[in-house]
Amino acid sequence: MVTGVIIELQRNSPNWSKLVEDIVRIEKKIFPKHESLARSFDEELKKKNSGLLYIQMGGDVAGYVMYSWPSSLCACITKLAVKENYRGLGHGEILLKAAVQKCRTRNVHRISLHVDPTRTAAMQLYKKLGFQVDTLVEGYYSSDRNAYRMYLDFEME
Repeated sequence: MVTGVIIELQRNSPNWSKLVEDIVRIEKKIFPKHESLARSFDEELKKKNSGLLYIQMGGDVAGYVMYSWPSSLCACITKLAVKENYRGLGHGEILLKAAVQKCRTRNVHRISLHVDPTRTAAMQLYKKLGFQVDTLVEGYYSSDRNAYRMYLDFEME
């Protein structure tokens, strides 16, 4: 059961540096070096059409989701990560739902993401929330690691 608070990271936040440090620490621990945004995290967060939500448990960042909307038609989930000791408690699902909702406020038609097919829990979560596999992208992460491109389409009024 999730009891944490979802917060949108704001550049003018008084604890910006500490939060980014915590998020970068999670990023480095979870993602291989060549997939990590740890070195460019600050730059990623400066981009105009992007956002980051994180879930706080007490004073601890339990996980985060990054998203962007490169055009008025589509948005992307660029990262979703939950610390190991907080996994299996619904944090990933609540973060993903919140990011989807944020993207929806932009009236996008589609949200896409990439996921390693071997990350079973992530695949199950995305499918649970309605994402569908579009195609296999060979060599997406590295020469021997592929990704599924997945998408979630919305009915337009």
